[in-house]
Amino acid sequence: MRGRFSGWPEQAMDVLWQLQGEPSHATRERCRADRERLVRQPMIALLNEVADAEPRYEDFSVWHYRTDSWWWQHQSAVIRLGRKIEIGLRFDLDGLRIQGAWWYPDPGQVDAFREAVAAEGSGRELSALVEDVRTKGYDVSGDVMKRPPRGYPTDHSRTDLLRHRSLIAARPLGCAEWLHTPEAVDRVLAAAADLDALLMWLVRHVQRAG
Repeated sequence: MRGRFSGWPEQAMDVLWQLQGEPSHATRERCRADRERLVRQPMIALLNEVADAEPRYEDFSVWHYRTDSWWWQHQSAVIRLGRKIEIGLRFDLDGLRIQGAWWYPDPGQVDAFREAVAAEGSGRELSALVEDVRTKGYDVSGDVMKRPPRGYPTDHSRTDLLRHRSLIAARPLGCAEWLHTPEAVDRVLAAAADLDALLMWLVRHVQRAG
């Protein structure tokens, strides 16, 4: 039986503090077991409970450690919803952060995205979805061209979206006491619900391209 999520222990922050800057190999090895137990395993437990609540979120990965110090200082995870379309979570000293992203696109996905943005029905829908997540406090970004792509009018009403070669909506969820309690599951599910309509638009219009 897998462990239930009870929150990140407060000692998790102590471990991450020890890994700030450019920690030596000896420091990493000294912290490895505590980091696994206090930082990474709670992320796994969290996502197991998120998947129990919403089966569409069962395809997830929680990253291991890598050579770069950044990966020791930030615990990242992804929930895959489609090809190159995912929910990302990151736990670090700033607390918990969530993003919905279509990025590092497969061949053909950018063309499919632009066609859907240019089409009146799907394009208007995406504009409304982007505005909705912005009003909920999400920062919308991505790989954005300086000019509209070839083949589309420069005065297109959705030229700001046509210039995107990826689309990311992200916001911090905070670093409050709820991080150390089971309430974090509900916070993640609520934020995922904020992003759901936008990500499902991308699944419908982008993921099958190629």
